[in-house]
Amino acid sequence: MIRVVVRAHPGARVESLRLLPDGSLDARVRAPALDGRANAATLAAVAAAARLRPHQVRLVRGERSRQKLVAIDVANFDELRDRLGASDRNAER
Repeated sequence: MIRVVVRAHPGARVESLRLLPDGSLDARVRAPALDGRANAATLAAVAAAARLRPHQVRLVRGERSRQKLVAIDVANFDELRDRLGASDRNAER
């Protein structure tokens, strides 16, 4: 299990998830920052992009912050990068 910093942008027009050069993730979700909806959408976006089940991604810190620390159930950062890269290639088709 690894921990990754996620910068969340709730209320976005278009949903997206990008791996940034510093190793953090930039998550843009449509859900508003209200009653935990943006947190749930952010975690779901990370899980979907990494082709993981929702319970394999959990919020560690940052419930009320745009910068979150997320635990992801993968062996290492290279595996996460590969999983996210594969989802980018599939989206282009």
